[in-house]
Amino acid sequence: MSSPISILLTDTTRWPGGARLAVALSRAGCAVSCLCPARGHPVAKLRALRESFVYSALRPLASLAAAIRAVDPVIVIPCDERAVQHLHELHARARRQGPSARGIADTIERSLGSPESYPIVCDRYALIQIAREEGIRVAATHPLRTVEDLAQWQAGTHPCVLKADGTNGGYGIRIAYNSDDVRKYFRVLSQLLGTPRVFKRSIVNRDPFWLRHWWRRSRPTLIAQSYIDGQPANCAVVCREGRVLAGTAVQVVCASSPTEPATVVRVVDHAEMMLAAERIARRLHLSGFFGLDFIMEAGTGDPYLIEMNPRITPQCHLRLGGRRDMVGALLQEFSDQSCEMPPVTENDMIAYFPQAWSVKNEFFQSSFQDIPSEEPELVQELLNPWLERTFLVRMFNLIYRQRGQSRQSSIEPITPGAASVSSSK
Repeated sequence: MSSPISILLTDTTRWPGGARLAVALSRAGCAVSCLCPARGHPVAKLRALRESFVYSALRPLASLAAAIRAVDPVIVIPCDERAVQHLHELHARARRQGPSARGIADTIERSLGSPESYPIVCDRYALIQIAREEGIRVAATHPLRTVEDLAQWQAGTHPCVLKADGTNGGYGIRIAYNSDDVRKYFRVLSQLLGTPRVFKRSIVNRDPFWLRHWWRRSRPTLIAQSYIDGQPANCAVVCREGRVLAGTAVQVVCASSPTEPATVVRVVDHAEMMLAAERIARRLHLSGFFGLDFIMEAGTGDPYLIEMNPRITPQCHLRLGGRRDMVGALLQEFSDQSCEMPPVTENDMIAYFPQAWSVKNEFFQSSFQDIPSEEPELVQELLNPWLERTFLVRMFNLIYRQRGQSRQSSIEPITPGAASVSSSK
C-alpha cells in the first residue's frame, strides 16, 4: 500500500475554509499539516490533523520555509491571499539562494504553477486584462494610482466598485453610488495600511500580519470597476500545469448583503464560466486551486468576470462527484489509486457552514446543510469562534452596534470568515 500524500495548508486567517478542506483531504487518506496562527485557528479542533506549525506574522517567510522543510509536502495549498503572497516571496528568495533552496522553489512551483503568473494572480487589474485578451467577458476596470485617475473614472460611472489589492475578507472593497462616495472611499482605501487601522486589526482582530505591510510602508494598489446589476456567481477549480482537473460552478441564492459572503448557493452547469477558468489556467500555466467571481447580468444572464481568487474558496472541499470532485481529482493526479467517491449530496442547493447558520432564511431548510458532523469540536468552534469570544472583540462589537455604524464606515465589526463583495470568499 502506498504511503499517504503529504499536504501542507497555509493560512494567515481563521476562516473556515482551511479546516473544511483539511477534513476532506484527511478523509481521502492524505497526511495533512497546517501552518496557521498560534491561537484560535479552527484546525486546532481537528482530530485527523498530522501536525501544525505556528505562522509568524513578523517572519512569515522563515516560518513558511521551516514548515515546508519539516513536512516535505507534495503540494502546498494557500488558504488566503496573504499566504499566496508569502509563497511568491519565498519562491523569489529561494531562487536567489541557489541550489541550497532549490527544493523549496520546486515545491512552490509544483503547488502554484509557473512563476511568471505570480505577479498577475495577485493584481486585479492585470488579471482582468489577461482575461480580456483570452476573450472572456469582463467588467470594465480602471487602475486608480492618482487623484487624476480618479477624476477620469468618475465621468458618469456610477455606481462603481473600488477595490484594494493585497486585502482579503472584504476589508478592501467598497461600493460607491455617487461622486462623493468615490472620493471618500478612495481616501479610505488609500489609508488601509495607516497606523490606526493596522494597530486596530492587530490588537482587536488579533491579526498581526498587517504589521509587516505597515513596517514596509506599503500602499495598496486600487482599481475601480463598473457595477453590474445582476446575480453573483462563481466557479472554483483545481488544476495542474495549466490543465483544469475538476471544478464547480455556482450561483448565489442568498447572501447577507452585496458586500457579504454567499450563504446558500445553487450548483449549476455553466460552460462559459468553466471555459473562462480553463483559459486562464492554460494562459498562466497554473497549478492548485483558484476561483473566479462573476456577475450574471440582469436581463441577459451573461456572466461578467470581476476578479480571481488565487486560493481555495468555500466549495473546494465539497466532493460532488465526477468532474466536480476537486479533492478526488487532486489526489488522482498525485496517486496511483482511484480516489472516486459518490457525491455527498444530489441536492443542487447548498447551505455553507457556518455562514448560513447566522442568517437562516427560507432556502435554508431545503438546502444540503454542509455540516462536518464527523468533527464535533470543529462544528462548535465554527459556530462560536475563538475570536468572537475574546474580551476586546466583544467590547468592540458592542460599541459598533450601539453606534449603529454601517458596514462601509471607518469602523467595522469583527466577523471571522466574512467575505468580500464577490461571492466566493
